[in-house]
Amino acid sequence: MTYSVTKTEAEWLAELGPVQYKVLREAGTERAWTGALLDEKRPGTYNCAACHAPLFRSGAKFDSGSGWPSFYESVNPDAVELITDRSHGMVRTEVRCATCGSHLGHLFDDAYQTPTGDRYCMNSLSLGFQPE
Repeated sequence: MTYSVTKTEAEWLAELGPVQYKVLREAGTERAWTGALLDEKRPGTYNCAACHAPLFRSGAKFDSGSGWPSFYESVNPDAVELITDRSHGMVRTEVRCATCGSHLGHLFDDAYQTPTGDRYCMNSLSLGFQPE
């Protein structure tokens, strides 16, 4: 896929630093219950930490009990890219930023308490927050 924001991996590493780079550019995962945005409750928009594209609204955030910020829908279907992930001996759906291709987390269809049934399980390190 061609992204509207492109940089070399060296540029991404210089901008993000090694911890965020590991998550955003190498599909790493932060430890559960450690993310700075897990308990964020203010109204606002969650953006890609790499390119700042809007991804999720606070109104779609819910407490999934998973230990990662969870949302039941993105700001629009074109904001994220969904990719089959066959790593770690399982099949999951990886969620990437559609603007820059950075790894955000995974999508699961186990959120029966939400209007969509979806759980976008995101890494806090992949997101920035812009309060209203």
